[in-house]
Amino acid sequence: MRRVVILWAAALLLTACQACQVLGPDSASTASRTPASPAPGSGFGTLFLGVGECSSFGTTSFTEVPCGGERAAARVVARHDGEVGEGPLCPPTTDFVLHIGAQPTQTGTDSAGFIPQGYACMRNLQPPHPGDPGAGGGPRTIVGDCVGGTDGGRVRETACDGSGAGTPRYEVTKAVDVRAHCPASTALYVQLGGDTHPVGCARPL
Repeated sequence: MRRVVILWAAALLLTACQACQVLGPDSASTASRTPASPAPGSGFGTLFLGVGECSSFGTTSFTEVPCGGERAAARVVARHDGEVGEGPLCPPTTDFVLHIGAQPTQTGTDSAGFIPQGYACMRNLQPPHPGDPGAGGGPRTIVGDCVGGTDGGRVRETACDGSGAGTPRYEVTKAVDVRAHCPASTALYVQLGGDTHPVGCARPL
């Protein structure tokens, strides 16, 4: 029986780090995510949308489907419990994130008969891959990505080839532990998040 993830905000499906904060002395990072919650159901493994499992795409819902089927569109590359802001970051080239709210299952086949709250890091099975470096999308800003001009201390990620909504003005060329480790050509410091190499060194284009 299929299991379905109902979107809270379907319009945020393929978003990048849309408002990454420019680093100041005590800056923190922000990144948009794709909220969703599951409808009751049962699926192909003991965990709803576990690592290696696949989902279909939809305007209002995601369904867990066999990866070899014609409806399969994206694969889970990482799966974590809890809220995305409190758990581990998704892999760098994640295309989008599904937030999964805790709900009972129809058959009780999951642990304790419910789908736990968590989030699934998704990678499209076929291009385009908005999470790739320079593509202008995905939930994270990584080395190789480009950002537009600053706006109130924030920059917006956009495609490096100019095909996105904004004009690329800086490219993140390196990730380091502290700003002092950035190369001399750095014109902008971007908070990338995470415990290792959280500072992005960006050069002007």
